[in-house]
Amino acid sequence: MDASLCNISDDIASNSSLVETIVQWTTFSIGFPLICLSIYAMYFLIRADHIAPVYVINLLIADLIQICMRPIILSVSWKFIATMIEFFGISASVGFMVCVALERYLVIAFPLWYRFRRNIKYSLIVSSFIWVVPFIQIYMFHLTPTSEISLILFAVSLLIPFPLLVFFLVGTLKALSVSISVPAVEQRRIIGTLALVLGNYTVLFLPLIIQYLISAVTCQKDVMIGTIFESFSPLVDPLLYVFMRKGAKDTLAFPCFDKLMGDQEQSQVTNTMTITDSGVEGSR
Repeated sequence: MDASLCNISDDIASNSSLVETIVQWTTFSIGFPLICLSIYAMYFLIRADHIAPVYVINLLIADLIQICMRPIILSVSWKFIATMIEFFGISASVGFMVCVALERYLVIAFPLWYRFRRNIKYSLIVSSFIWVVPFIQIYMFHLTPTSEISLILFAVSLLIPFPLLVFFLVGTLKALSVSISVPAVEQRRIIGTLALVLGNYTVLFLPLIIQYLISAVTCQKDVMIGTIFESFSPLVDPLLYVFMRKGAKDTLAFPCFDKLMGDQEQSQVTNTMTITDSGVEGSR
């Protein structure tokens, strides 16, 4: 009986390792070129609008760090170092997700304050702080007496941004409900950004947080479902490019997204012109 249970456990561990290997290589093969293409597209976006989406670019760089560690984690000799670097990228990604959501919230809730206070110098200072935080976290984790406490601390630190992301989305929706100066296309772009960030965090990061808490409480290190979910997070962040752009002429990359957003904007302009023309004819 004990031998059969051991064989079943070995089979489960073997299948879990196989699934993890497939997911790691799949996300690396898709995510690496996709993130590089997104950063390349952001370059053309900066040239067109002369405004640098600092937090989105840093988020993509954090995702690139995670993706580059995927093949290395599968090797035994470099697994620990690669895992620490991946934790660094995950923590930075969550921090920049909060920054992206905060920036979109300020655009709607405090437009005048944001317009006069917006400065790339402040964005770079905040970004530098976000990059320093993971170093502090990793140092604190090494000071903890057990790995279980380290997992709990890391899970709690990843859980802190969740209420902030919810607040930014709800606050933006409330501000948009009473705003009449924000065009419909811009509203969809801002709401889409916040919904994408919150959805990415809820669906792909929360399972990882739950996994860390379960592993710390039960002392079981073979719970991998959260890791598998989080592996797909860097594939979602490049979609933020769609909500950063303003027109099909702004960039040469992602032609499918350009056509989609361009058609929406053209439809909005056509509807506005139709309403205007109808009003003019009625006044006559």
